[in-house]
Amino acid sequence: MTRNIKINRRRVLIFLAGVSIVLITASALMQTPGNDPGPGNNQEEKKPMKYNPLTQEEEYVIIHKGTERPFTGEYYKNKSKGFYTCRRCDAPLYISENKFDSGCGWPSFDDEIDGAVERFTDADGSRTEIRCTRCGGHLGHVFLGEGFTRKNTRHCVNSISLRFIPIEKTGRAIFASGCFWGVQYHFKKVRGVLHTSVGYTGGYTSNPTYDQVCSGTTGHAEAIEVIFDPSVTDYEELTKLYFETHDPTQVNRQGPDVGEQYRSEIFYATPQQKEIAQKLMDILKSKGLNVATRLTKVSTFWKAEDYHQDYYGKKNGTPYCHIYTKRF
Repeated sequence: MTRNIKINRRRVLIFLAGVSIVLITASALMQTPGNDPGPGNNQEEKKPMKYNPLTQEEEYVIIHKGTERPFTGEYYKNKSKGFYTCRRCDAPLYISENKFDSGCGWPSFDDEIDGAVERFTDADGSRTEIRCTRCGGHLGHVFLGEGFTRKNTRHCVNSISLRFIPIEKTGRAIFASGCFWGVQYHFKKVRGVLHTSVGYTGGYTSNPTYDQVCSGTTGHAEAIEVIFDPSVTDYEELTKLYFETHDPTQVNRQGPDVGEQYRSEIFYATPQQKEIAQKLMDILKSKGLNVATRLTKVSTFWKAEDYHQDYYGKKNGTPYCHIYTKRF
């Protein structure tokens, strides 16, 4: 009887030890980088996509893959400068610089905004259909090898699948908040953002290079230029995202990146932009944040080298020091 009790106690101890190992391992896994649930590493909020209401004619083309009659579309002869977006979800698809007249009766483009358009074999088995990457809406077809332009590509798009925003009706914002790779990663995803570029501003050297900015001798900050559609989003919403994708309490750094070029700074273009930024900073201060963000009047924005543009998109990666944190 005594011997059986000792054996049972030994089994209990072995079982408890195994449970402890499992718990310790689980705890360690939860604390590894990327799994930390604490402040500063919150996962991005995923909101259900909202689509614009469509007319019966728009549904026929965009949803049911119909085709509008040639030479009748709203944008067939449009030569104004601006951006073409998806009528269903507002995703930016084409820029006016890539539009040309092919004589086919539909708007023609020889290139799309990177990642905006997907290609599929058409139901007829011979043509290539093009769809909006964001919502899957039907745009038209793409044809290669026709020799219309140097790029030898023709996106034949239904006007009814598009919405045009003239350049003079767009808004512009410039923000600096650390490594511009991570900043662009977040702003490119915003509905209503038409175009983003990373570059340098706020210093005193003309047309600086990345190496010069990193040397700390130019006075520039790594920054992002955001062109947006005011009918879809506004400056205040973009500025909120700015404060929610970096730590505005840090001075001349952002996470492991240290230097004046990594400072937190808003470059306002109008008194209204300055007022909005100051209002949001005051809200954060009332919540106990020691905001170090500078407010500076906009100056020349120098576009960075091509290899810096959409860096995380090209690498299929995610930011290491720009993690979304809800603040408003």
